[in-house]
Amino acid sequence: MTPEDHARAAADLLQAECSHEQIGLLTLRHPEMGMSDAYEVQNAIYRKKLAKGRKVIGWKIGLTSKAMQYALNIDIPDSGILFDDMKFDHGGTVPAGRFIQPRIEAEIAFVMKSAVGGENVTRDDIIAATDYVAPSIEILDTRIQRVDPATGQTRTVYDTISDNAANAGIVLGPERHAIDAFDLRWVGALTFRNGEIEETGLGAGVLNDPVESVVWLARRMAQYDQSIEPGQVVLSGSFIRPVECPPSTEIHADFGPFGSVDINFA
Repeated sequence: MTPEDHARAAADLLQAECSHEQIGLLTLRHPEMGMSDAYEVQNAIYRKKLAKGRKVIGWKIGLTSKAMQYALNIDIPDSGILFDDMKFDHGGTVPAGRFIQPRIEAEIAFVMKSAVGGENVTRDDIIAATDYVAPSIEILDTRIQRVDPATGQTRTVYDTISDNAANAGIVLGPERHAIDAFDLRWVGALTFRNGEIEETGLGAGVLNDPVESVVWLARRMAQYDQSIEPGQVVLSGSFIRPVECPPSTEIHADFGPFGSVDINFA
């Protein structure tokens, strides 16, 4: 893809976000598309949002579970950017029509107290840089069709990365914990939709340890001369399958002693 192709794809995705009308698969439009192209599109969106006054509040990591990696035939996670207009209050309500096809995932969030970055970042570096960990919900949306109606072709990881790794929102639970207060591999969640259990999972589903997920992010960002900054939130990756959230959905994610998170969809 050319720089012009990247810019056009980013503009189309931004328009889809505003109009709530999905675009077709970028991988159909550009069969030659690769991982670097996908991140170039994402970065073009990032630059346009910054120019419009948005602020970066953190980062999300996706595709951390083996099940999702196998499904998409990829062996590494992906990442996206959290902007200030994506934050929703615990127990709050997402307005009707805010998203196209919202879904949620339960995750462990890291909130950083100091910058961390570099290609040689270690687990100890992440632990030292973390202010606290908290239960969280990530809201997903897709500005790209999941399936092309004409060919039946499904989204690939390149489509998803281009679409800011399908990120749309973040909800932090009120509980805050020191990073060593729990074995994060054993932190789990029971995720309820309208009072019925939908998904369960454990933190170990995230690269066997959510801390390792943040290590991966810091090392990937170093390739682009970026670092995770103080005060930023890192969503370390989901350990459940996405839960669909049509209108009038109430979500309750019960993390047991770790806390809980609620979000509603009007």
